[in-house]
Amino acid sequence: MAAPTMKERQACWGARDEYWKCLDENTEDASQCKKLRSSFESSCPQQWVKYFDKRRDFLKFKEEFEAGKPQPLKRTAKS
Repeated sequence: MAAPTMKERQACWGARDEYWKCLDENTEDASQCKKLRSSFESSCPQQWVKYFDKRRDFLKFKEEFEAGKPQPLKRTAKS
């Protein structure tokens, strides 16, 4: 696998950011973000998708833990 070009990396990060924003805005119904998830998966290498899913899970867990409300780790779709 060749390293992604700068444009490909920017497209990936943009798709990831849009998807994460949708998840933040739709905490109760992540199904509203299916199209953005598909765009995220098609814009990024598979390994990056796995990494970003795990990273988001960790960041959300850390945020809740630091706020004093630890909860079981919730998995993002397909992670």
